[in-house]
Amino acid sequence: MEDAKVMNEAQELMKTDELMKVRIGIGLGAWPFGAVRPGDVLDFIDRCEALDIDSIWLSDRIVSDYDHLEAVTFMAFMAARMKNMLLGTSVLVLPARNPVVLAKELATLDVLSGGRLLPAVGLGPADSADFQATGVRREERGRRTDEAIRLMRRLWTEDRVTFEGQFYSVRDVSINPKPFRAGGLPIWIGGRTDAAVKRVGRLGDGWLVSSITVEEVGKGIEAVRRYASDFGRSVPEDHYGVYLSYLITDDLEGGLRASRPYLHPRPDVPDAEISAIGTAEMVRARVREYMEVGVTKFVMRPACSGDDWYHQLELLARDVIAPLQTPFSPEERLKRAAIPG
Repeated sequence: MEDAKVMNEAQELMKTDELMKVRIGIGLGAWPFGAVRPGDVLDFIDRCEALDIDSIWLSDRIVSDYDHLEAVTFMAFMAARMKNMLLGTSVLVLPARNPVVLAKELATLDVLSGGRLLPAVGLGPADSADFQATGVRREERGRRTDEAIRLMRRLWTEDRVTFEGQFYSVRDVSINPKPFRAGGLPIWIGGRTDAAVKRVGRLGDGWLVSSITVEEVGKGIEAVRRYASDFGRSVPEDHYGVYLSYLITDDLEGGLRASRPYLHPRPDVPDAEISAIGTAEMVRARVREYMEVGVTKFVMRPACSGDDWYHQLELLARDVIAPLQTPFSPEERLKRAAIPG
């Protein structure tokens, strides 16, 4: 009975809009499986690919008192193993990085991975120790981010770039190789404040947001469209994503209690409204609620200890990805598997 219901949901989904591809990836964040061992990372990639997971997304911390692998280096290691999945950041703290060096790193990684890279950037938490450690004033984060995005785009598409900004200046600079994809890498932008939403409309190729309710993300997508129109541009309709913590369990109350240490709570909103916790049917329903307001890209992270991660990934693949993710066409699979030699 449950299988028939899931099949009906999948059929209805495919009728809604064949052009809007729903993709569901995994947010890794800090390594959840204890000590970092290269073989365990490779095993994780293989198991995710076997489950038809779309992509792996890494968060960004420079300063930490726990093991948090540097995102660009970690992506390079993972890309060498991947055959089908894409790689993203959720998000790179752009004002803490030199945009010329970062543009070179990301372009190199995009070339070597055959165009698998999906960089999302943001300002990072205002209280992050990364800013003091990298000599960045917190109040400069927004202006540095805007400037860095403009400079990186030019470095990816032009040669002999001259740029005079408040924070970054270069003269007659080229980086090569350029990214694998013509026109440079798409830059998605994170954050749920009005300033972040406006930045997406003004500079971004997509919006990836976390700890947000369905109603808030729907209003945010409408605002991105308005801001983009104000700046004479548009954001592709299938470039709206949500980072969503989840736990598939038959014990709703127990699941909410157990998952709390792994969530990013907000004081103004109940945990249940910014996560997907409950039975498989409840988790699917929450994902569909986001889809109904315009979200097509999901970065989902198990809200549990590393001991339960693989079980949760298997449940997600069976109960959420299989019925809701747009099936990969043979052409898309071939394209993803084609790494330039």
